[in-house]
Amino acid sequence: MTTKAKPKSRILEAVHDTACDLDRLGFIDKRKQQKLDVLCLEPIPPYDSERIRALREHLKLSQTVLASVLNTSPSTVRKWEIGEKHPSGPSLKLLNLLERKGLEAVL
Repeated sequence: MTTKAKPKSRILEAVHDTACDLDRLGFIDKRKQQKLDVLCLEPIPPYDSERIRALREHLKLSQTVLASVLNTSPSTVRKWEIGEKHPSGPSLKLLNLLERKGLEAVL
């Protein structure tokens, strides 16, 4: 389930790759790198109830443990999985990070 964020175009992909290399070498700071990420990469897709449940089951986590990892309540995760609520903000980004990089990236 690890996928890389897709660039909007080949040109933006080249810009982003160059910026990542410059960041890795210490020539640009994290804030500029984050701005380039926003400009170059596609936004995080929405997570529906089935996708959240599938991710949780793939990671072999209970709703309570996933809630702890995301720093939210178990009832919130439960509501996401039955479709009453949808993740947003930091929770959405953390879900995307979990899906792309795995549990080790968040812990």
